[in-house]
Amino acid sequence: IPWYHGNITRSRAEDLLSNTARDGNFLIRDSESIQGAYALCVLHQNCVHTYRILPNEDKKLSVQASEGVPIRFFSLLPELVEAYHSPNMGLVTHLQYAVQREEEVEEEQEHNDLPPQLPPRSSKDCDSKNSEHNCKSLSDFYQSRLQHMDLSTIAEEHQMAIQEYFRTSICLDAEQVQCGNSNLSGLKKLTMEICKNLNSEISRVLPALEVFHRTFDHQLSPEIKHFPKHVRNISISYRLEQLTKLLYSIEDKVTHIVKQESLGISTKILLKVDVESGKLYFKKSKDGPEDKYFVQNKILQLVKSQKMHTKLTVVVETEKEKVLRKEFVFDDTKKREGFCQLLQLMKNKHSVKPEPDMITVFVGTWNMGNAGPPHNIKSWFQCKGQGKTQDDTAAHIPHDLYVIGTQEDPLGDREWTDHVKGALRSITNISFKQVAIHTLWNIRIVVLAKPEHENRISHVFSDSVKTGIANTLGNKGAVGVSFMFNGTSFCFVNCHLTSGSEKKLRRNQNFINILRILNLGDKKLNPFDITHRFTHLFWFGDLNYRVELPFTEAENIVTKIKQQQYQELLSKDQLTVERNDEKVFLHFDEEEITFAPTYRFERDSREKYAYTKAKTTGTKYNLPSWCDRVLRKSHPLVHVFCRAYGCTNDIATSDHSPVFASFEVGVASQFVSKQDPDSETQGAIQIMNCVAMLLTKSKTKFFIEFHSSCLEKTISEGENTDHSNGFVRVWFGNQLTPIISDPEYLLDQHILICVKSTDCDESYGEGCIALRAAQSCYTEFHITLTHHGEKTGTLTGGIQLRTSEGKLTEKLYVTHTCCPLEEKKPKVAHIGQLFVNKLA
Repeated sequence: IPWYHGNITRSRAEDLLSNTARDGNFLIRDSESIQGAYALCVLHQNCVHTYRILPNEDKKLSVQASEGVPIRFFSLLPELVEAYHSPNMGLVTHLQYAVQREEEVEEEQEHNDLPPQLPPRSSKDCDSKNSEHNCKSLSDFYQSRLQHMDLSTIAEEHQMAIQEYFRTSICLDAEQVQCGNSNLSGLKKLTMEICKNLNSEISRVLPALEVFHRTFDHQLSPEIKHFPKHVRNISISYRLEQLTKLLYSIEDKVTHIVKQESLGISTKILLKVDVESGKLYFKKSKDGPEDKYFVQNKILQLVKSQKMHTKLTVVVETEKEKVLRKEFVFDDTKKREGFCQLLQLMKNKHSVKPEPDMITVFVGTWNMGNAGPPHNIKSWFQCKGQGKTQDDTAAHIPHDLYVIGTQEDPLGDREWTDHVKGALRSITNISFKQVAIHTLWNIRIVVLAKPEHENRISHVFSDSVKTGIANTLGNKGAVGVSFMFNGTSFCFVNCHLTSGSEKKLRRNQNFINILRILNLGDKKLNPFDITHRFTHLFWFGDLNYRVELPFTEAENIVTKIKQQQYQELLSKDQLTVERNDEKVFLHFDEEEITFAPTYRFERDSREKYAYTKAKTTGTKYNLPSWCDRVLRKSHPLVHVFCRAYGCTNDIATSDHSPVFASFEVGVASQFVSKQDPDSETQGAIQIMNCVAMLLTKSKTKFFIEFHSSCLEKTISEGENTDHSNGFVRVWFGNQLTPIISDPEYLLDQHILICVKSTDCDESYGEGCIALRAAQSCYTEFHITLTHHGEKTGTLTGGIQLRTSEGKLTEKLYVTHTCCPLEEKKPKVAHIGQLFVNKLA
């Protein structure tokens, strides 16, 4: 469909509509605010107007148009577009000129062990000899891969059907995709054959599930009511979708009922924190006996729910060294934070080990070239080799976290993690704990932590994004892991971007796609992409950006590398150039590169670059380049320091050298505060003279959202004051009330800001303010707003922070010495009691 542009950004849609500047220009893109919805963008008088297209329960589509205009429903987008070509349908103008979708140039496969890609084809050349050769290669590749699969658990007729598909049909499907047809008839036929028995199973199971569903809710939703009458006429895919919805709805209802039962008066419990004795008591009534208690050193962790702001999980250790997770629901967020604050006071008084305010993080990336690793890879984790390296005295000091990203990794998850853990054990004599592992085809990320940090890590999520052929194959893409370390959020992304020296624009698009789709971190921060959601974001991998020089310069390049004359080559590094032009990795930092290009070496040697490759089309050049990189982005005014950035000299099984980076980063306590929670002073965050300059041709109204762990979500409506030269000026003003007024807590917090439109609830730019910036007095700020990796405007204003009185603890990373805890001598014994709901 020419006018449907998929998930392009709002700003790109505005540019496309404005190129010819004709009233009635239109296109449709995916909505950013509602999954499954669309955005209809129309140009009128040089302004872009956006209307949401929403599906109802029956998947019928309707346009949110002007009030008073009757709502019309359509089964398909083309029907809707055809109808809105007529005037007086509630839009600012009727649809006249469809803006054509931009064609994407697909990537070329670089390695023989990856599936061959068919060249772009038209209907005239669909029978060429070259195409037949590629078809046979594609078929042979997947048939060969299938031979290495364990098929013992698959029915014989299914085995034969899959083998037949790879032998005869995959080429036809691939050809159809290359010609612009996404029908995939061969794959659909295979799916129907494998699922033919599943169809009857669904028919057998659905009636029982419906009865179960009705038991909980007699008012069935519209899509469920008509199930029994038409069940035989529904396609397998649609029925699977309905089955999934039904199962989820049953699960939600059962969960809700269980919660209702568990939150009754009979399960209310009193929590008493005795700071002096160092005990947490559980009581069923205020004056009743103390049923059970845990001493402070048995309280391992507090995990604050990100979905339910009044819920808290307390992880404790029993006398038999078993770990229990006790869940509580408080009356409001302030009471939850106050309880955490009391526990911190107790911890401070009795614990001999202070919570860390700084940790070290190792980040490594290695394209293994589909070859197994050598036995000894210790130099990688010791940051030894070229570039900014650690000296021998520091090489054996263990990092707190090890994050290892690999590409073209031929090993299994278990085999690779065992190899890495063994190498770390031989260096540090520590058996590191696995926090997470996630694999997409041959792209893998592994996160390991010191055992002592096991109870400081929570909210672990992982996800992946495919950016290979047609964005459906995982030979290129990214894997990511996110988690909380005490009160600090981390995200790590390992990616393998499109190869080829001429494909830098597609690499830029790969980055944007990963940025938009990768789903990690706190789900309530949905308006923000991953560059804003985390205190610390590390992005690394085989980014595949090349040194952009003529191939005739190959020998000259090698000579400069031998002489360690890197700066001239780095000035031609595509990633450096694209970053300087703000086209990719906006606001990311990278340590200075002082090591040789990590690609393309002759295997089993680090002395020679194999920059030529014989192909049927001629000689292909792969100039020595810094393909393997580590970049980072952190919230403002947090501590980040790079201690090492380089590559190894002695690991030569691949045509890439492993790259290492070592960082020390600041972290905040998982407990809220180190001050007495009984302070009467109410904190306040005053934001004044706040003006957004938004790069847009839209005339919509705007509002601003403030998100922070120290705030309830706050919204402030804006007032448009000017519209000229492609910018909208919007004024905002607001006073925010933090949950806790303690200075030590607040000064570690950040406020995420999102400017949204009222017409489609989509973001027009996000930014971040550090409360530490307003530590002493009124402070002006100037923030660049971004959205999905693009600059979208600026936000200026002033911020003033008012907190309770309190002495700040000296930070380890400021003094670089470990300060002993101050002795606390309260005048009276401090006991806090609070009734909460205990979840069963």
